[in-house]
Amino acid sequence: MNYYFNKIISGNFDQIVEKVTEELKKEGFGILTEIDIKATLKKKLDVDFYNYRILGACNPPFAYKALQAEDKIGAMLPCNVIVQEREKGIIEVSAVDPAASMSAVENETLRKVAAEVRDKLKSVIDNI
Repeated sequence: MNYYFNKIISGNFDQIVEKVTEELKKEGFGILTEIDIKATLKKKLDVDFYNYRILGACNPPFAYKALQAEDKIGAMLPCNVIVQEREKGIIEVSAVDPAASMSAVENETLRKVAAEVRDKLKSVIDNI
């Protein structure tokens, strides 16, 4: 079982980050964190890296359901979506598959929530 799903598209990196953010909003997700790996690695290690952004996405109603089902599940939240440009103009967008990442937790209610979140994240990836 893959732990993520992805899509490769052509375009401008920053515009695609904006498009991903818009599609996440359409599915009820907000961005709690945004980590610019390229800038962080340059600042901390003085190394050059390609454009790589981690978006920590959260859908509050589903996060609440998950926390009600399993109080330690916060260790796996938020759902990360990455946007990376390994080649100029070729962008890969990947999202964690919450059903895969939460399968280790033996909780049927949580599995149902994870499956619903998976469908929403898959829709985001499909719509970019």
